[in-house]
Amino acid sequence: MSADRSPSAEPIPAEPIPAEPSLVEDVLLLLFQPDSGTIAGENILYYVLGGAAVADLALTGAVDVDDTRLFARPVSTTADERPADELLAPVWDYLQKKPRDVQTVLAAIGPNLREPTLERLVARGELRAETRKTLGVFSSTHYTLGGDRRARLLDAVRAALVDGANPDARTAALAGLLSASDTLPWFDREIPWTSAVYTRGKAFEQGDWGAAAAASAVARTVLAGVASSLVIAGVVSSRP
Repeated sequence: MSADRSPSAEPIPAEPIPAEPSLVEDVLLLLFQPDSGTIAGENILYYVLGGAAVADLALTGAVDVDDTRLFARPVSTTADERPADELLAPVWDYLQKKPRDVQTVLAAIGPNLREPTLERLVARGELRAETRKTLGVFSSTHYTLGGDRRARLLDAVRAALVDGANPDARTAALAGLLSASDTLPWFDREIPWTSAVYTRGKAFEQGDWGAAAAASAVARTVLAGVASSLVIAGVVSSRP
């Protein structure tokens, strides 16, 4: 596949690790289910992680979205400096070549994000990785929770979705990504799955971020594009 069609599939270096976790890390950490060691929404994970990466760049002003078009909303870079975070840098490289529609971006960058993001979470101590063998031959990696960041993130998202608290932009983006990925029902024990939670989640998807909205117009547009792309691609339901 040519460099113009997709970002590099080479392994993303584990170092250096930025002090502040990326939105991609936080989304994957939230989707991790401690009781089973699985990841909610695994079948559409690359769309969600790709959306988180673009939203993260939008929150820092590194990308912009042309929202003047009725359907396609091309994403392009605005910052001249390549991001230092090696999870996000390949995404920026891909977008710098030329503006891309959100759905195209998700399909191109998402598949390369799962493994390096898991490695980053293990390196931070938020997850623990254990290699197991089946029948003494086949190896697989089993993950368990290692830190408390997931609990803190979940508290903030639950406050926004259940209690109607006014979130910051990152929390609003996390809530919107969980809703857009159709995974909120997985959190029923931690975030009660009610009609009110569904409605608030959809509002976050579409950029209704309350006080956080004013400083995050691009990120809100990105997230709305992510949500629309997931429905168009048929990977999530559009149930009312």
